Amino acid sequence: MTAIYLSLGSNVERYKHITLALDALANLLGDLTISSVYESKSIGFDGRNFFNLVVGAQTRLGIAELSDVLKRIEDENGRKRSGPKFSPRTLDIDILTYGDFVGVESGIELPRAEITKNAFVLLPLAEIAPQIRHPQLQKTYAELWQAYDQSSQSLWAIDFEWQGRKISTQH
Repeated sequence: MTAIYLSLGSNVERYKHITLALDALANLLGDLTISSVYESKSIGFDGRNFFNLVVGAQTRLGIAELSDVLKRIEDENGRKRSGPKFSPRTLDIDILTYGDFVGVESGIELPRAEITKNAFVLLPLAEIAPQIRHPQLQKTYAELWQAYDQSSQSLWAIDFEWQGRKISTQH
């Protein structure tokens, strides 16, 4: 089994698509470690605010197979791939890390660069995996978050329930 971390985001029917994504991931991967759900402004385009979170799990799937399954979950949730890169999304699921793998496999570069670039990825990752080390930088996610310019991107935790339990509360 390989430890993986995934980022999830949505700015179209956000509650619905994040809930459906968590359901699909739980069915696929079993036990999930789920961060708080954070709301943030759109980056790169003018659009509705996003909900973002990070999920940790274990998988037997290889990187390519995992990517294919995640794309299918996105597609089942109405993901349109024909628009510009920065545009509204029903659902976006990205592999952040796959064990300690560093490199490119099946066109997927890991660890994903967004980890250190976007607060909406790094903060939830630091929340659920504070002592885990970034496979390339060899700093913990807590250390990376402490060093991050936290004034550069605004985000805030929101109230969110999934399967009858509160996974996130407004801070």
